Amino acid sequence: MLTENHDEDTPEAEPAPATRADIDAIALKPTEHDLSAVPDLPVDTVAVDYEGRDAVPNERTLARLADRFDCYVTTPVRADGFDPLGDDSLVDRLPEATRRVLVAGHPAYLTDEERERTVAPRLGAAREHAPDAWVGTESVERVALAAGGVQYELLARGTESELRALRAAGFEGGIALYAPVVLSDDEDAILDAVGDYAARRAPVRRALPDGAPTDATATGRAREVLSQAVRDYALVGDTATVADRVATLREAGVDTVVGYPARGIGEFW
Repeated sequence: MLTENHDEDTPEAEPAPATRADIDAIALKPTEHDLSAVPDLPVDTVAVDYEGRDAVPNERTLARLADRFDCYVTTPVRADGFDPLGDDSLVDRLPEATRRVLVAGHPAYLTDEERERTVAPRLGAAREHAPDAWVGTESVERVALAAGGVQYELLARGTESELRALRAAGFEGGIALYAPVVLSDDEDAILDAVGDYAARRAPVRRALPDGAPTDATATGRAREVLSQAVRDYALVGDTATVADRVATLREAGVDTVVGYPARGIGEFW
């Protein structure tokens, strides 16, 4: 009698995603997370945000992260310490194993003088020294594209259509996408976690009634605007909902989804 070999006939199961909702990388904020005591995260990549010169982690902390993860460090090219055409003294504090994210820099973390500095020549000069860097596109999309490298996008209302158009036009480079994440279908929890973040985006600011709260206490028109905005600018909902959105973003051309855990780094597992 012949015996069926089920081991040969049954396809191997695909490995489960490392994180809930299939997030590839986790964004860490030095002012929120203790980077010297980051737990064993279920990802290979972390991205350390820039929250001002005083919040830049020390070399030992970054080296520890780089020993455990592919560690990217956000470096605003207009900021003193990271300016390739001026003071770049902080670059020497970055361990060799870390990689850089080159960005124009959030105005809240720049001085008036730094905000006036031109971005394009600085991105170009920084890319020469860090050819494997990601390049942030926020507010400087064309400049970032010209600089080359992996394009680091912020999730926004038109992200999917814009990325589909970019891929259709022949762009074959890498695309990473940053988005706050809330794995919950509780609307109050979502608004408390990312309502204020969404409210800072210009289209949302214009649509919100003056003086309206931007958290779970919002009502009426303000709550309607915020409920849509958090879905435009963040990944929110139960795990299946967020995973579906991530899959759609991948179909549009995203290679790496970087999630900021808006309710703590235990959010993803």
